[in-house]
Amino acid sequence: MTSRTVSGGAGGIRRGDLPRTALTALAPLVWGTTYVVTTELLPPGHPLFAGLLRALPAGLIALAVTRTLPRGAWWGKAAALGVLNIGLFLPLLFVAAERLPGGVAATLGAAQPLGVAVLAVTVLHERLSVWRLLWGVIGVVGVGLVVIGPRAALDTTGIVAGLAGAATMALGVTLTKRWGRPAGVGPTAFAGWQLTAGGLFLVPVTFLVEGPPPAIDGAAALGYLWLGLVGGLISYALWFQGITTLPVTSVAVLGLLSPLVAAVLGAVLLGQTLGPVQLLGFGFSLAAIVAGQLPAPARTRTSGSTPAPGTAPPETPTPGTPTPETPTLATPTPGTPTPERTSR
Repeated sequence: MTSRTVSGGAGGIRRGDLPRTALTALAPLVWGTTYVVTTELLPPGHPLFAGLLRALPAGLIALAVTRTLPRGAWWGKAAALGVLNIGLFLPLLFVAAERLPGGVAATLGAAQPLGVAVLAVTVLHERLSVWRLLWGVIGVVGVGLVVIGPRAALDTTGIVAGLAGAATMALGVTLTKRWGRPAGVGPTAFAGWQLTAGGLFLVPVTFLVEGPPPAIDGAAALGYLWLGLVGGLISYALWFQGITTLPVTSVAVLGLLSPLVAAVLGAVLLGQTLGPVQLLGFGFSLAAIVAGQLPAPARTRTSGSTPAPGTAPPETPTPGTPTPETPTLATPTPGTPTPERTSR
């Protein structure tokens, strides 16, 4: 049994959902630190190991704290979501971050809201929203203006990894919305299931591809701790809580915050500059994020009780006004038979 969805999948954020939206937004804000942590603190050449340490320890901690395991069909669902959201996405993210400039990798990841908008049609059976697609494209363009420099190098493997990561995350987000969360299961336990499943998926893959783990010094240990505890357990608990209770397309567009944070940290910590073009991109991206929280403009309504825009509602006839079923006749005198009204 899944929990009841608080907000519809296609509509915008309601005023009462703003606190939950703000908490959900903390997840991509934290994930924006991934690029700096990966390049400055972690040992290079081990993206799978980084994804493993980000997922499995955090998942096991969540299971130990909540003492809640999946039941019935949720064993399979949790495994599928864990592989999509964690097991495949994280290593693809780290591969893209290592092989591409942070700006290029971030721009590819920003395509995720477009994937969610399309998958919402096929998986959630929602109506295709040109509004969502348009602002999704504007968001990608904005991120590109912010983070892609004129000398950005392109690597085929990195590009494929970035696009594949966006696709797997988009599918995982959409399926998370479709299946919801089991009744009585909290967001920490729900995140723990997926982090554990994704981490277990990564164990054999990591050691087959990368071999023995790298040497971990103090800086690397601090980086792994940040990615696992804050960027893993806490952030994913907030993220999955938002997906299951807010419109999925509105949550997906919050992911644009991640590359914006990465750009700001690059300017503050690494001495990178933000010129007029980057500031314009910031404006585009922030506009897309805000627009993604608003309901799409309604063109027509299909409800029979609500008139279409621009159509006057049917008026209640005043006494003495002829109706379509009543012919125009003079008022009968007393004693004269009154014509019967036809029932339809």
